[in-house]
Amino acid sequence: MRTAAFSTFYDVPFSNQMKFKKDYPRIKAFRVMDEEGNIINKEYENIPKEKLLKIFKAMVTNSEADKIFNMAQRQNRISFYMTSIGEEASTVGSVAAIKDHDLIYPQYREQGALIYRGYTIKEMANQLRGNHYDVGKGRQMPVHYGSEKLNYVTVSSPLGTQIPQASGSGYTYRIKGEDRIAMTFFGDGAASEGDFHSAMNFAATLRSQTLFFCRNNMFAISTPVDEQFAGDGIGARGIAYGMNTIRVDGNDLFAVYNATKKARKMIIKEGAPCLIEAISYRGGDHSTSDFAELYRNEEEMAKVNSLIAKLGNPITRVKNYLEAKKWIDEDYIDNIRKELVVEIRECLKDATKEPFPHIDEMFNDVYYEMPQHLKEQREEMYEHLAKYGKHYNLDQFKR
Repeated sequence: MRTAAFSTFYDVPFSNQMKFKKDYPRIKAFRVMDEEGNIINKEYENIPKEKLLKIFKAMVTNSEADKIFNMAQRQNRISFYMTSIGEEASTVGSVAAIKDHDLIYPQYREQGALIYRGYTIKEMANQLRGNHYDVGKGRQMPVHYGSEKLNYVTVSSPLGTQIPQASGSGYTYRIKGEDRIAMTFFGDGAASEGDFHSAMNFAATLRSQTLFFCRNNMFAISTPVDEQFAGDGIGARGIAYGMNTIRVDGNDLFAVYNATKKARKMIIKEGAPCLIEAISYRGGDHSTSDFAELYRNEEEMAKVNSLIAKLGNPITRVKNYLEAKKWIDEDYIDNIRKELVVEIRECLKDATKEPFPHIDEMFNDVYYEMPQHLKEQREEMYEHLAKYGKHYNLDQFKR
């Protein structure tokens, strides 16, 4: 069955006037609160107190974890890290608006979404260290989290590969008639990958129950948006593919939450995908392998300073709202931050003490049944270690 939208192209209008088009009225970014945290559209002031406090704590937890884990990499306690500074409202607010059984395909800056669903600081620390408690058995880079119990697909290093996978999952949910969606996150830079376009076209034409969420944070590593595309951002591409699309203020928690909630409802009702483009700004370096000041110089920043001022800080905006409602006070925030700092440091300290996985884990779980060539490689490894083991720090591995 195809919806009416699929038949409209056959009814092509004709004109005897030659006119090329390259633009149309720009998509406006939906917002509910201003940059100070004041509600400007009461219709969408609808997040219950208990849920809003949970969202806020997840955002703050994300922020504090980013600070400490990023610093830990500089101290050589972990090998790599990526922060989501300035994007907490997009990642936490969007996941708070969908259902827990909805499947998430992350990029690599969505730790806030995972924290909201119940992923602990201890689990984060173990993954970052790659110790024997890491469910990935130390095989992945740091920040490549995954959790089957929380319906969070493991982060994949190749850029954009999660997008077509989400299209496929959403297609399965639609043909099975399930009340479930696949939600995939990606940045503006990933939207330049070929996988993005294949995934969008697949989802739109075959009607996948997939929510595409673009964190447009103005930079693809060191490449600013004005060097990435000449059109109206990523939202225009959703419309071009015939997809329900909205652009939101990505630092406005209420806008992100309501747009995502509405998008999920439309996806299930229509059996068709949606695209959300969240306008935000990457507050930190791309990763600990990056030094943003080299390319975000004074001239470059002059282009985005006015936008940054309009976006404000996502955590501060929610904090101001909660204080105005008298649901929290300054002591509440200070206490949360102090408790988090202690917890994060202790979890990192404990994770650092734990040994790495047993060396056999290099071979286990690669195949359902270990093939002969892997068995031979394992035996060769043990023969090698029997001769030269003293040259390796084997005490670091679980015995």
